[in-house]
Amino acid sequence: MPDLLRAHMSTTKKYAIKVWDISIRIFHWSLVAGIGFLWFSGEEGGNIMTWHVYIGCAMLGLIVYRIFWGIIGSPYARFSEFFKRPSHTFTYLKNILKGEKTDYLGHNPLGGWMVIILMILIFTQAFSGLFSSDDIFTEGPFYSLISSKTSELFTSIHHLNFNVLLAAIALHIGAVAYHVLIKKEALIKSMLTGEKQSPRPSRINTRPNYFFMLLSASVAATVVYLLISQA
Repeated sequence: MPDLLRAHMSTTKKYAIKVWDISIRIFHWSLVAGIGFLWFSGEEGGNIMTWHVYIGCAMLGLIVYRIFWGIIGSPYARFSEFFKRPSHTFTYLKNILKGEKTDYLGHNPLGGWMVIILMILIFTQAFSGLFSSDDIFTEGPFYSLISSKTSELFTSIHHLNFNVLLAAIALHIGAVAYHVLIKKEALIKSMLTGEKQSPRPSRINTRPNYFFMLLSASVAATVVYLLISQA
């Protein structure tokens, strides 16, 4: 009987559901590359810090885009889809600890909170960088608008927050590893193709509104341009 059950499960039809639109995938991998570069350039120092500032501005632009897209974007990209109440999240966590399986096509409640936390930390990192200075070579685009004492505060926040950000990223990577290695979910592939496998077809129209996508990207690009023009 167990062999027959496994055979039945292996032949159960799976449906490929488009969950992550192209802009979410570009956003995700751009953050990965950008934060990696910011870490490297921050440790390296010197002339590369000019690009550290530029890429930092780009990271802020990405967060601006994601905020817009979290409100008017494709269904699984919206905050309303994955930003759950704490009580709902704790219930989900208890079910996980009990070994009960609850599948979500988009972000599960814990993953949704992690997205919010990472966005706040990245925004804080980029925003504080606008007013920071290393007192040697590099100043943020708006350093001259504030006092040196205020800049010291932003610089301290910039350094401290990055350590918190690295801890959150490590936790995020650990959670992804758990889902990939233990739960056998193809999360990395999903973030490359945008598709997830589901035993049931989806009735949700996941096609993004490309006009809203272009509008959000234009606002974000304008923010980046204005920041870099001040650098």
